[in-house]
Amino acid sequence: MGKDVIIACDFNSKAEVLNFLDKFTGRKPYVKIGMELYYAEGPEIVKEIKKRGHKIFLDLKLHDIPNTVKKSMSVLSRLDVDMCNLHASGTIAMMEAAIEGLTRADGTRPLLIAVTQLTSTSEERMKNDLLIDAPLDEVVMHYANNAKIAGLDGVVCSPREAGKVHERCGNEFLTVTPGVRFADGVIGDQVRVMTPADAKAIGSDYIVVGRPITAAEDPVAAYERCVAEFVG
Repeated sequence: MGKDVIIACDFNSKAEVLNFLDKFTGRKPYVKIGMELYYAEGPEIVKEIKKRGHKIFLDLKLHDIPNTVKKSMSVLSRLDVDMCNLHASGTIAMMEAAIEGLTRADGTRPLLIAVTQLTSTSEERMKNDLLIDAPLDEVVMHYANNAKIAGLDGVVCSPREAGKVHERCGNEFLTVTPGVRFADGVIGDQVRVMTPADAKAIGSDYIVVGRPITAAEDPVAAYERCVAEFVG
């Protein structure tokens, strides 16, 4: 599976996201639909964007008891998305239930990945706020291994952890990495970040890029720059 750049379409209305996507008259980028847009517009926005020819990562980060997650994934499997996710901290049993719910009658399903630790989480915050005393890298690797045991396709992790995830879980285990910024860009509220070129070098399979593209003066040019740096 080749590398790809996923644009985080963190808009709060159909009009905003479609206006943004209208700028892409050539290559149709892979897009991430997160909670903000999904909660505002519902499943119809997913169908509309898919109809336009985009691959979709549905980023809803499910985390609940196994039975609830299984039933929810069964509903999401009816949408023609390419990737969806959940929180690895929900346990192996929850992740196994998610796979079961996501798998359609014909055996097909979208890619399913697990969030290890959010890129806004520092080791200090993890220890002070969550009472997790293990080192951040160790927690991420443990969560990633649990996701592999459960049968998931990969994890969301910081680009700084992508290489280590591959070492622990194998090269076929996908790493989807937000927290990517251009070298001359603004970091914003994320603390574990890396450039597209660095993410490529360290082994990320997909990078998720939001504001450096969506807030750029020329979003298409910014996207193409990302692709050039990450995919080559």
